[in-house]
Amino acid sequence: MTTTRMPTLYLSHGAPPLADDPVWPGQLAAWSATLPRPRAILMVSAHWEEAPLAVGATERVPLVYDFWGFPEHYYRVRYDAPGAPELAESVRKLLRAPGAPVQDVPDRGLDHGAYVPLVEMFPEADIPVLQISLPTLDPRRLLEIGRQLAPLRDEGVLIVGSGFFTHNLAALRHAGGGVPAWSAEFDAWGHEALAASDVDALLDFEAKSPAGRLAHPRTEHFAPLFVTLGAADATGDLGARRDVIDGFWMGLAKRSVQFG
Repeated sequence: MTTTRMPTLYLSHGAPPLADDPVWPGQLAAWSATLPRPRAILMVSAHWEEAPLAVGATERVPLVYDFWGFPEHYYRVRYDAPGAPELAESVRKLLRAPGAPVQDVPDRGLDHGAYVPLVEMFPEADIPVLQISLPTLDPRRLLEIGRQLAPLRDEGVLIVGSGFFTHNLAALRHAGGGVPAWSAEFDAWGHEALAASDVDALLDFEAKSPAGRLAHPRTEHFAPLFVTLGAADATGDLGARRDVIDGFWMGLAKRSVQFG
């Protein structure tokens, strides 16, 4: 396992049917093949909002099948990664401060924002995984949390923000065929902002981007990006960015990026 600085990732995670897509699972698998092997993985998913910041299970517990109305086989997916109690203790030390408590939720398993991409990227499930909650949707606060977590990268921890680069389920009902204009416009704007390391623009995406409120009626699927940006900014890695996956899935931008 690596002892060098790990990159930090933001990925678009898809819904459970991602596993059946003819392209996307292979893209995720190819991405993970280029990464140093992590000592552990820290996941921040759009699908767990809880304050104060919560640390999930540190031993194996059942997955959280936080979706409804899908075929039965999606509820039989397993991902039995080892728990990460040492990583949990490191997270507590880095984030706990006066006025900023950290709570433990020991029965909270990985949700689909965590395990769906991990099944494709690390299918052996042999790397310890810890999930923490989004304690806020305030981009500036999340950026600071990412900065606080950045030292973990030097301990071989892969920090992953898991969201969706555009996320408005109206795209699933788009009647015009192809990609909705708002999704394409926001994706192009976000790509340019990331390429320019324009964190200020990204922080104010609702005001500064085209169709920002359409692309994200709520911020939760864009929010994990700011944890990733903070973890990159703290080590001067914003310029060491590459877009690993782009394109669209059911009208939603699946842009995914790596820093470092």
